[in-house]
Amino acid sequence: MDARQLGYFLAIVDHGGFGRAAEHLHIAQPSLSQAMAGLERELKIKLFVRAGRGVVLTDAGEQLVGPARRVIRDLDDARDVVRSARQLRRGRVDLVTMPSPGIEPLTTIMSAFSREWPAMTVNVAGVFTPEEVVETVVSGVAEIGFLGSSAKPYTADLTVRHIEDQPLVLISPPGSGLPAGDAVERSQLTGLRLVVSQRGSLMRQLVDDVLASGADAHLVAEVAHRTSILPLVMSGLGHAVMPSSWNSIATHVGAEVRRIEPSSVLRVSAVWRQDVLTPGAAAFLEVLDKHLDAEDSAEVDS
Repeated sequence: MDARQLGYFLAIVDHGGFGRAAEHLHIAQPSLSQAMAGLERELKIKLFVRAGRGVVLTDAGEQLVGPARRVIRDLDDARDVVRSARQLRRGRVDLVTMPSPGIEPLTTIMSAFSREWPAMTVNVAGVFTPEEVVETVVSGVAEIGFLGSSAKPYTADLTVRHIEDQPLVLISPPGSGLPAGDAVERSQLTGLRLVVSQRGSLMRQLVDDVLASGADAHLVAEVAHRTSILPLVMSGLGHAVMPSSWNSIATHVGAEVRRIEPSSVLRVSAVWRQDVLTPGAAAFLEVLDKHLDAEDSAEVDS
């Protein structure tokens, strides 16, 4: 049971049904129904029964209304106290990220954070490996890190939150001559000229894994800075295998983007030290939670 479920429950009570409550909450009705079904499963009891076109509370539902209102009120009071304290002064949140998570989802999360906390400053350091992200957070140089990995990262000293999986895509210059379509088989990479990251980087490891499955491509350039790859592709030097976080930028400048099948993914996670969070970092994680809730709702609705 969590505050979101209790808030949804009270919205149904206050608005007299699932449909009107969903409209008030600005969520899809199936998402609301799923949340209530989860709450009833956890409590092992029905909270509502259908009555005509609406719903009415069961005895158990009636008993939950008062405690639910107290919980929501207490949480609102706590948020108001903390929010007021934060707004009294400017602050700073120190982050560290690898290149691909630094494009997405970090851009979206930072924008949402800035809208909610306009007086806060976000400082973002850049590194190239998951190990560097972990070291930067453990040492206290940054409070929250965003990393990409080929598997779930193991960090005994940190909390790890999985955010999303980014499939690898082939980014090609305009008029590449590749077959039309939004996907390409790994075998079709044979003979292509590729611009890649330097050996030792995670992206180079992922590219090498794709090529090891049977594609014989020519590595025409190895670059230390990933920001150089897309300009080199657009110059016609070659193609690049990149995470899907680069899709919007690549298509915006006119590059061709195709999924690689069978797919490989970059697993994007956030990491932090739970015991030493500043109010600014805690607020940033609240925004991250809202982002993940919105993504979950979008998946349910689709």
